[in-house]
Amino acid sequence: MATTPSRPAGVLDRRALNRAFLARQLLLDRRTMTAQAALEHLVGLQAQAPFPPYYGLWCRLEGFHPAELAGLLTSRQAVRIALMRGTVHLVTAADCRRLRPWLQPFLERSLSTTFAKDLSGLDVSEVAAAGRALLAKEPHTVGDLTAALRAAWPAHPATALSNVVRSLLPVVQIPPRGVWGQSGQPTYALAEDWLGAPLETEPDVDDLVLRYLAAFGPATVKDIQAWSGLTRLRAVADRLRPRLVSLRDEEGRELLDLPDAPRPGADVPAPVRYLAPYDNAILSHADRTRIISDAYRKAIATKNAVIPGTILVDGFVAGAWRIERERASTVVDVRLFAPVDKRRREELEAEGERLLAFASDETASRELRITGP
Repeated sequence: MATTPSRPAGVLDRRALNRAFLARQLLLDRRTMTAQAALEHLVGLQAQAPFPPYYGLWCRLEGFHPAELAGLLTSRQAVRIALMRGTVHLVTAADCRRLRPWLQPFLERSLSTTFAKDLSGLDVSEVAAAGRALLAKEPHTVGDLTAALRAAWPAHPATALSNVVRSLLPVVQIPPRGVWGQSGQPTYALAEDWLGAPLETEPDVDDLVLRYLAAFGPATVKDIQAWSGLTRLRAVADRLRPRLVSLRDEEGRELLDLPDAPRPGADVPAPVRYLAPYDNAILSHADRTRIISDAYRKAIATKNAVIPGTILVDGFVAGAWRIERERASTVVDVRLFAPVDKRRREELEAEGERLLAFASDETASRELRITGP
């Protein structure tokens, strides 16, 4: 009888890589840990919209309640700030102070390339200084801050001026923005003032790369760069080699990893999970096929870069979901990309009902809709 040839030692096929990654992302089983500890482990949660981080923790933590994360924001133990890839993340106060200085070169480079035409002839350092002076007096809504800057620089678009402040200054979006059940315009405060402590002058780059591997590994150097937005991290990886193990994927690419990090194996069961909109699990690698196929990446792509909630079936993205609210009703609408068997369908329904209970008011009517092939 023919036998399947064994895989060379140190080579991870896609399923084995998937399971290792899910273990790091707290997605193989819900963990009993605090929201603050989870934020630290995951190096923050992507948060372009106010509430995705709550769903991100709900699908990872046992017994998570929104008030826990909301409390971290209102007590200034966590903040919303532009970080990796220039996107808003919700991170602990300590990580805000560590990460922002490390990522400043990317933010400055991104500003100069994205808004090159709109910033032509403008001394951005003067705009940043004016923004700092305004925010040193008191927090400002983005609208009020931009209006004040346009009074001084009327020839330049409002979006460009607000992005100068967002990119060149460490500004956090303060509550009630991002607090579960509340609403509020984006309002900026200087991070140092809001947190009552300065940013780190020399962040530990080695430690940040090691933390990425702990939460997103095993990974290539290109993956680390895609997550952060920074380039030229090969030298950092080479410096860390004595503390790492070297693996390979099926295409022969080198995967760096922590020696004792979990790599549970391809056959470990992976439960159905409803990932949050903008979840970092599907956005933080150069090659994302460890969790989402290239075809399904295109299926969830939108012109305005809105990333919907996604569904993991057997560890991989198999559909998308969204919440529809109308007065006293909440609907979780699920669109599958491919058929699922009866057992997985039952898992989808059970997890969807849990999501409904988490997302809706106790007095609201609830409905789970699952459509697809």
